[in-house]
Amino acid sequence: MATEDGSAIQRYNAGPAEERYAELLRCVAVPRWARALVDGRPYADVAQLRRHAAELTAGLTEAEVLLALADHPKIGQRVSSGWSRAEQSGVDDRNAELAEALRAGNVAYEQRFGHIYLVCATGRDGADLLADLTARLTNEPAEEIDVVRTELGRIAELRLTRILAEPESP
Repeated sequence: MATEDGSAIQRYNAGPAEERYAELLRCVAVPRWARALVDGRPYADVAQLRRHAAELTAGLTEAEVLLALADHPKIGQRVSSGWSRAEQSGVDDRNAELAEALRAGNVAYEQRFGHIYLVCATGRDGADLLADLTARLTNEPAEEIDVVRTELGRIAELRLTRILAEPESP
């Protein structure tokens, strides 16, 4: 595994800055976050890159959190392709009752907080996500922004892992 991590970080460090920047915006659609990760190169290892990404995510302003949300579909919304589709694969959109409950929950959430409900959905089913959404409706707005920031960090970590696993383009 160390060899795989070593070659992954070498590829990441050596890649063209603008390509890395574009890839990182797919993780968290916040230009300052992506630019700081590119400018932080070279990283000694994958762990150092992950730590830097986590520190940057933890430091996102509320405005940056809201900017990042614009790049995410609603939970339960039919997603045709991309990472979001894979991340929401546990949501069974054929279950009409659950789909309606998620839709109604999303509406209530947006009315309460003024932005979409975001959660790291990987490995979670629709019922679990609905329970999480319902529980989070009781949060205060400032507390909820902190929760969303944490969820963005989880999503970013998963997406960064995907980037590091991708072979270099020819």
